[in-house]
Order: sequence, then structure tokens, then C-alpha cells
Amino acid sequence: MPEQKPIKITETILRDAHQSLIATRMPTELMLPIVDKMDQVGYHSVECWGGATFDASLRFLKEDPWDRLRKLKAGFKKTKLQMLLRGQNILGYRHYADDVVEYFVQKSIANGIDIIRIFDCLNDLRNLEASVKACNKEGGHAQIALSYTLGDAYTLDYWMNIAKDIENMGADSICIKDMAGLLVPYKASELISAMKSATKLPIQLHTHYTSGVASMTYLKAVEAGVDVIDCAMSPFALGTSQPATEVMAETFKGTPYDPGFDQNLLAEIADHFRPYREECLKSGLLDPKVLGVNIKTLMYQVPGGMLSNMVSQLKEQNASDKYDAVLQEIPQVRKDFGEPPLVTPSSQIVGTQAVFNVLMGERYKMATGETKDLLSGKYGRTVKPFNPEVQKKVIGDKEVITCRPADLLPNELEKIESEMKQWKQQDEDVLSYALFPQVATDYFKYRQAQQEKVDMTQADTKNAAYPV
Repeated sequence: MPEQKPIKITETILRDAHQSLIATRMPTELMLPIVDKMDQVGYHSVECWGGATFDASLRFLKEDPWDRLRKLKAGFKKTKLQMLLRGQNILGYRHYADDVVEYFVQKSIANGIDIIRIFDCLNDLRNLEASVKACNKEGGHAQIALSYTLGDAYTLDYWMNIAKDIENMGADSICIKDMAGLLVPYKASELISAMKSATKLPIQLHTHYTSGVASMTYLKAVEAGVDVIDCAMSPFALGTSQPATEVMAETFKGTPYDPGFDQNLLAEIADHFRPYREECLKSGLLDPKVLGVNIKTLMYQVPGGMLSNMVSQLKEQNASDKYDAVLQEIPQVRKDFGEPPLVTPSSQIVGTQAVFNVLMGERYKMATGETKDLLSGKYGRTVKPFNPEVQKKVIGDKEVITCRPADLLPNELEKIESEMKQWKQQDEDVLSYALFPQVATDYFKYRQAQQEKVDMTQADTKNAAYPV
């Protein structure tokens, strides 16, 4: 019998909950007034940064993500702050050189992050080495997240062996990241028990409500000895987000797993976010479609975001009638590509290629640049080998990368710094520019214009003639 102890809860409302439901559009000013109350709950951690928040802050909210982090850190006196990092991709969409990865981790921790959850879309641990080392060096908590998926290769032995490898790498904990809501309750019991037998590291479980089973999955995982679960406050829970914090706290009340949360305090926090939820529903930012149950995720193992991407690609081509054909093509493409988990960016690569295959009427007649990169080994190693015929058809006799892809990247921090020095007002600006050059430059121009406006106003006030 696993030891029965209070379950720890990570709160996601400041990051993944609004990323999943309203495209990461929650502004910092909405977060700050409730931080003091959230700090009293007794959360294991609050996930509040990383993922798509960085890009969305600069691009849509005209906010500095570093500034958001510093403000949150000032407010959370007792609770650990957590972020999501895409390993060698940091928060962008390509592999960066090790010097950029190290500097980013250093600055994240210096500005207030305690726990860094690091994942790779192929579960290729080599792509996580630089981030884990940097996190250890800075005294942060390095958590490696495994993208959960199904397929012939993903046996209990696979998960047990990779858990041992993660422990040997020097990580502090493991997260099972079930981005598509594929982990069903009794499989969760099996998985947690198996991984617990293989490693001493704490295990955290992250899932999405997309397929409708997530709360039951958490219940079975907790009984099997999982250490931490990710939940979201009810106004931004369920649908493509996480199970509700209040519901999970109430479920375990009066049992050995009771997290000891105060429901009155949680109700006050929920009341703070509820008007914003209503506003998002009214404006259409929160689409009721993402709040339902989509059992197709279990049938096709396709995350919600990937489904909506596919629908819009087919609409653009006036080929919406090909939807079912594409859904059936996805598992085939995934097999050809070495059975990767479907998560950013592998989900987009597999989905787009499946659309092309169906529209062209011939497999791999046309391949995207990303498909070529994947089959050339630029993203790393997949759990199974690529289909050799498909690889030959797409990349011909091109040499395939077998080393850690970042070993081929020369240091790039100095070059990036010299490119953007006219905009630099803080060290962190260099990193914003490194990840999103165009978006960051637009933001820097906006910031400068705002500062000039303030300077002008102050000058006007000083020079105003006062009646004697």
C-alpha cells in the first residue's frame, strides 16, 4: 500500500488554465489584487509563467513578462512560483544554443522562479540536459516533465526506465504531462505505481479535462501515491483546462489525503476571477466549445488545440469534408515519424503533414520544412525509428543528425545582444529579443513611446505657469 499523506496541489489559474481556455490573455493587473489571498491557501506551488505567457504578454497584452514575474514574486511571500520551459526550445519554436538556455534559466530564477518544469516534445532527455544543469547551478528545482502518450513503444517498462534516467540526470522531481487528457483512471494507478517503484523522486501529475476523465484520474493517481496534482480555480477549470481546485480539495476532505485548504478562502479567490470569466464569455474570448467533453481525443489521441488547428487548415482549403480522412491519417503519420507524443511542436508537424497527405491524395508527395527537419533528426531522437521509406522519400540521401541537436549550434548570445543593443533597458530584454525578435522589437518601440509620453507629461507639469 502506498503511504497515505496529504496531497499537494499546484495552482494553474495564472498560467495553463488561461492558456488553455482564453489563449493566454489574462493581464497582470487582474492577477495582482488576489495574490495575497492565493498566498494563504497552502499550495505546493503556483504556476504563473512560461509556456505561452511570454509570447502573449509581449504580442497581445503589451506587457513585459519579466515585469509580471517580478510583481508576482513580490506578492507571493510564502508560495513557490513555477514555470514551464520547452527545454532547448526555451519558450520559442527552435532550438537555441546552450549559452542562451543557461542565461534564460539564470534570469528566470533571479527574477523569482523557484520550480522549472522542463519538457521536450519527443521526450528526448538530451534536449533537457542544458536546462537541468543550469537550474541545478542556480539553486532552482528542476522538474522534468514527460509528455504522456499511447502507442506500442510506451510500455510500463518505458516509463520506469525513463524515470530512472531522469533521476540519474540530477532532476529534483518528475511530472507526467498529459496534455491531451489521454490518461484514464485505472491506467493512472498502474502508471504511478510502476514509476514509484522505479524512482525515489517525487511525482507530479498534470492533465487536462478535455476527454472528461481528469478528476477521476487524479483520484486514482492520489490513491496510488502521486505526490502533487495540478488544478485550476473553478472559474477557469474544466474543458481544455485542469480539474477544479475546490472540487479536488473537497474530494479529499476528511481523508488522509486532505490538503487542508479553506473552502471559504478558495471561494473568495474564485469570486475574484468569476467576473472576468463572464467578460471573456461575452466577448467570445472564452468559447463555450472548449468547455465541453471531447471524447475524440481518446479515440484519436489528438490534443484539443491540434484538432482546432486542423479544422481551420481544412476550412482554408475548402476541404472541411476531409476532416474524418485526416483524423484517420494522423495515427499513420505518427507511426512513420517514430511515434512521438503529440505536443507543441510535434503535434503541429504531424497534423499539418496529415492534412497535406489527404489533400494531395498521395502520402508525402509534399512535405513541410518541419517534417524534413524532424526526419533529419533536427528535433532529436524519437522513441521508435522513423519509417525508412518515408524518410528516403522526404529527405533523400541527406545525412541524418544523431548527436544532441544543440551540439551543432555555436554560442549566439553575443550576436543577439549586439543586434538589439539600441533597445536594451535591462539584461532580460536580450532574452525577450532572442526568443521573439520581431514581437519583442515591436514591444520595445511601444515601451519607448509610452516612456516618452510620460516624460512629456512630467515636463509639461513642471513648466506650467501658476497664477501668482
